[in-house]
Amino acid sequence: PMRGLVDEKLQIVVRNLRPKQDVTLHSVHHDDNGTVTVAKDASLSGTYVGVEAMGLMWSLRPVPGSRAGLRLRKKDVLSPLVFHISVHDGHVSQGFTQLTPLESLVIERWYMAPGVQRLDIRERGVQGTLFIPPGPGPFPGVLDMWGGGGGLVEYRAALLVSHGFASMALEYLTPGELKKLKADVNYFETAYQILQNHGMVQRDRLALCGLSFGGAVALSMAAYSKIIKPQCCVCISGSHIPLIKKSLDETFEDVMKYRSKIRIENNQVIWRDVALPITTDPTLKVDVGQITCPVLLVVAGDDQNWPTVESAEDIQQIMEKAGNHHLLQVHIYPGAGHLIEPPYSPHHRATNFRVQGKGKALMLWGGQAKPHADAQEDSWGKILTFLQEHLYHATS
Repeated sequence: PMRGLVDEKLQIVVRNLRPKQDVTLHSVHHDDNGTVTVAKDASLSGTYVGVEAMGLMWSLRPVPGSRAGLRLRKKDVLSPLVFHISVHDGHVSQGFTQLTPLESLVIERWYMAPGVQRLDIRERGVQGTLFIPPGPGPFPGVLDMWGGGGGLVEYRAALLVSHGFASMALEYLTPGELKKLKADVNYFETAYQILQNHGMVQRDRLALCGLSFGGAVALSMAAYSKIIKPQCCVCISGSHIPLIKKSLDETFEDVMKYRSKIRIENNQVIWRDVALPITTDPTLKVDVGQITCPVLLVVAGDDQNWPTVESAEDIQQIMEKAGNHHLLQVHIYPGAGHLIEPPYSPHHRATNFRVQGKGKALMLWGGQAKPHADAQEDSWGKILTFLQEHLYHATS
């Protein structure tokens, strides 16, 4: 489709070429920071090799000369990602702006489907964005939480709503610093109640979804909160370490006690050793044995940011001992890095990241482009199926 959602597959066909003619497919996406570029379809070389229907998207790379550590993220979900796709005679690797293409077109990829409502939430001290699907409703709801990078990140919530879930993207950290007024358990409970009490949301069909530090928040709330009682919980590249205490600044202080374990290799910061070996002290991690709802863990096999594989193994053991192991689904993706995002998002092995109190650093996330792309596509399908099963199809 010339216009579609970002998780829809494209079919790109070039017709009327000469038999056995060598060509290069080139895709350019312009954003606020400059330009990002890719290479080819049935590819012999370039940013990926082989037949990959969506390789033009997931193999996006910053153009040569860009500043290091760039990450492509959609800040304004009210506008599409716009890609200029062209086909060139012969095998070409550079100088595209000086070349005349054989043919070209422009496509739009949206996170937000037509008819979706986007509502700013500024209520009871909570900040976020609530997306409501088109139609009469009410709809099952998802409270969506990103990681320690902070800020209000909307694009996953916008894509979830495009699949029929009322989704609330929650802002709970300001990039680079803790927001003291927000950084406590009451903040998450209030956000959950705001979502639950909205007239277009089914109050008894809610889920938590968290990436990275947001996954630790989700597991902590599901285990301990007397107010947050989700029907299911999705944890992407997350862990039961750290345990979310009453205030997040207290939680971060506990983590930073082990900052001497942070490694730097090739000017890239590796955090995973901070939580290794996995502690045997039950007071330092979430008691996932207390969780009473289904849990889906999406785990990156080459996660260099946090020991999510080791965490998943410990979570399995704790839940097995507690007798709630039947509630757990674990999907481990070898070769995937920490930043498992919606499908066809570019893989970023290392990007700039603002460390609490330390300024910017080049954070190593891990992963390789092809297995990471496969992980994003497969896990997204499993996440949607999991949410549909427990929010739409399960009995209350």
